Amino acid sequence: MNDEENPIKEYLFDYIKKSKTIPQLIIEKKFDKIIEEVTNNCYDKVVTMEEKEESIGVLATGLLHYLLTNALIPSQRKVEHKGQEIDIIIPDIKTLEKDPKKTLLIYISKSTDTAKINKTIKKLEEIQPEKENIWLVVSKNIPIDKKIFVLSKEDNTFSKIIFEIGKFSNVGGSNKFKILRI
Repeated sequence: MNDEENPIKEYLFDYIKKSKTIPQLIIEKKFDKIIEEVTNNCYDKVVTMEEKEESIGVLATGLLHYLLTNALIPSQRKVEHKGQEIDIIIPDIKTLEKDPKKTLLIYISKSTDTAKINKTIKKLEEIQPEKENIWLVVSKNIPIDKKIFVLSKEDNTFSKIIFEIGKFSNVGGSNKFKILRI
């Protein structure tokens, strides 16, 4: 699917643009509240727009990219490295090559098939030797040995992802993230 013309992303960004509360939440750095608001108000519509896991993956990607930008967290999205596509890398490929300990890979699964997810994780582990620095975003909780964030109405752990990324970045020794006050 073409990234530029995606009805789910259009719907998401249209919602954000029209929101009366999100600009204030950005100023207050309440990224978890933004995720909760978007989930409460957009989730039901989004899951009817495409196959559920696919649509949740697109929503998670768009929302995470928006929040990383607004949280001033350096990241690259949809990059290829050594033949493997990476959904989101924090901060960038150059840091991954120099210091994998300070680099986070986020895999946004558009499936709940654990065999398929494990296959992708194995490929990511080939380029990120720090296995605990590979995180997973899914539409429902599944038994995978990774830090998992679930984007759903019932079990929305995704709302904590920006806080966790900020915590990771501070531990990694980069003081660029002090803006999050974590």
